[in-house]
Amino acid sequence: MDRPATPLEGDGGNVKVVVRVRKFVKREIDKQSPCLISMNPTTNQTVLAPPILSPEEARGSKRQQEEKSFIFDKSFWSHNEEDAHYAHQQHIYASFGEEFLDHNFDGYHTCIFAYGQTGSGKSYTMMGTPEQPGLIPRTCQGLFERIHEEQNGSITYNVHVSYFEIYNEHVKDLLTPRTNPPNYLKIRESKSDGVYVQNLTDEPVRSFEDIDRLMKIGDLNRTTASTKMNDTSSRSHAVFTLTLKQIQHDIATDSTIERLARMRLVDLAGSERANRTEATGQRLREGGNINQSLTTLGRVIAALADPKRQRASRAGGQNQSKRRVEVVPYRDSVLTWLLKDSLGGNSKTAMVACISPTDYDETLSTLRYADQAKRIRTKAHVNQDAVSAAERDAKILEMQETIKTLQLSVNNAAARKRDEADRARDEMEDYQRQVTKMQRAMEESRAVSDVKIRALSMEVEELRPANEALRVEIEALRRHLALAVGELKNPIVIPKEILNEQDENEEPALDYDSGMGDDCSTSGDHGHFEHEAWQTDVDELLKDLGLFKRKIADDKERFPRIGKAPLGEISGN
Repeated sequence: MDRPATPLEGDGGNVKVVVRVRKFVKREIDKQSPCLISMNPTTNQTVLAPPILSPEEARGSKRQQEEKSFIFDKSFWSHNEEDAHYAHQQHIYASFGEEFLDHNFDGYHTCIFAYGQTGSGKSYTMMGTPEQPGLIPRTCQGLFERIHEEQNGSITYNVHVSYFEIYNEHVKDLLTPRTNPPNYLKIRESKSDGVYVQNLTDEPVRSFEDIDRLMKIGDLNRTTASTKMNDTSSRSHAVFTLTLKQIQHDIATDSTIERLARMRLVDLAGSERANRTEATGQRLREGGNINQSLTTLGRVIAALADPKRQRASRAGGQNQSKRRVEVVPYRDSVLTWLLKDSLGGNSKTAMVACISPTDYDETLSTLRYADQAKRIRTKAHVNQDAVSAAERDAKILEMQETIKTLQLSVNNAAARKRDEADRARDEMEDYQRQVTKMQRAMEESRAVSDVKIRALSMEVEELRPANEALRVEIEALRRHLALAVGELKNPIVIPKEILNEQDENEEPALDYDSGMGDDCSTSGDHGHFEHEAWQTDVDELLKDLGLFKRKIADDKERFPRIGKAPLGEISGN
C-alpha cells in the first residue's frame, strides 16, 4: 500500500448539496398527477406544494400538508425539456462535477453521492444512458482528457478503479464474476488507510475505454429488480472509486512531489415503502435492509450537522464538550462505515438529492435530509508528500534492504520447502519399499499355504479309502456290540413251570439209569463255559472299540482340519 500522504493546510467546508427533480414517468402521466415542485434557478430555491385533496381525502388525512421551501447550492429543473432553465446531464456535470475533478488534481479526496426515494432518478444522474451519460462516465472522461492535456515529462499519472456494491449489508466486488454462494468481502480499518474493503479488485486503467469496459462489467453484476415504483430498481448501494496518483519530479531541486486523491461516486439504493412498492419475499427483505442503512445515514447526517458537535470541534474537542455530544453511529451500517471519511473526515463531499415531482411525503423527507446535510462541515486537506533527493535515496536504500530481506526470506522458505519435499519423498520411498516387502512376504506365505493345502488334500485322498473301511468296520462292530450288550442286559428266562415239568419228565430216567446224574452235571458245566465265552467276546469287542477310539483321536491330532471341515472342502472338491 502507498504510504499515507502528509496533509497540508486544511480547507474545511460544508457539504455541497444540490437538488434535481425528474420528469413524469408513465404511471404518473396515466394518473394525470400534478407537479408539486417549483424551482427558481436564480435563487436556487425549491418549493414543495401540497397536493390538492378531495373533500373525502382531506377528511381522511391525519395531518395537514403545507407548502415547504428550501434553498440549496443548486436546484436543477429536469422536469420539462421545453422550459428555458431545463438542466441536462451536461449541466449537472458542469455545475459541480468539473469543480470536484479540479479538487482531485489538487490532491483532495472527494465524494459525490445521490440520495432519494426509489425511482427518483439517482442512477440516471450518476450513470445515465449511452445517449445521455451521467456524472460517473463524464467525470472519468474528463479525468483522462485533463491528464492528456497536462501530460509532460515531469509528471506521471497513475489511475486505479474499484467498483463494489453493498447488498443486504454485505460487500460484493462488481469487477469479479458472480459466484454461488456470493463471495462477500470483509471491511477493515487501519490508522494509515482508514476504512477499506479487504481484497477488493483495484484495476489500473490507462484510458477512458478501460474504465468504460469496467463500468459495463460492474453494471451487469449489480443487483437490480422490478418493483411497482421502478422497473429496474437498484437493490444495492453502488460505490465507484477512482484513485489518482500524481508524481511530479522537479529537475532543478531533484525533489519529488506525490499527490494521492480518491474520488468516490456513490449511487445509493432508493428508500421505499413496502405498501407502495408491493414488495414481498426477497424484495421485501432487500427493502428492509435498504431502509435500515438509509435510516442510519440519516442519523449520521443529523449527528454531524448538530451545532453542538460543530462548536465542540471548533473549540478543540474539550472533554466537557465531548461528553455532551452524541457519538456518530458510523458502525451501525456498512454504508456509513465505508463512507465515514467522506461524510465527516478528510474529503470534499457533495450530495445530489433526487426528488419525484408528485410524491409529497417522500419528497419532503428527501429535502429535509438534504437540508441537514448542507450543514455538515468536513475537514478536507491536500494529500501530498514532498520528497527531497536525499530522502528519496534513503527511501530507495530502505526499499532495497526490504527487498533483500524479503528475498532472503523467500529463499529460506523455498529451501525449507525443498527440504520438506525431500524428506517427504524419502519417507514415501521408504514406505513404498515396506509395502513392496510386505506384498512379497504375503505372496510367499500364500505360496507356502497353497503347497500345504495340496499336500493335505493328497493325504486326505489317500486316507479316504481307509477311512471308509474303518467306517464300515465301526458300523459292524457297533451293531455286534449292541446285540451283545442287549443279550447281557436282557437274558432269556425260562419259566419255573417249564423247568418243573421237565424235571418230572426226566425223574423216571433217573430211576432207570443212575448214570444220568453225571450227564446233568456235565450239562451245567457246558452252560457255564458258554457264559464265559460270551463274556470273553464282549471284552474283546470293548478292547477293539477302545483301540478304534484311540486311533481316531490320533488321526484328529495328525489332521486337525478333518474334524472341522468336510472332506470335500479340505480336498478342494
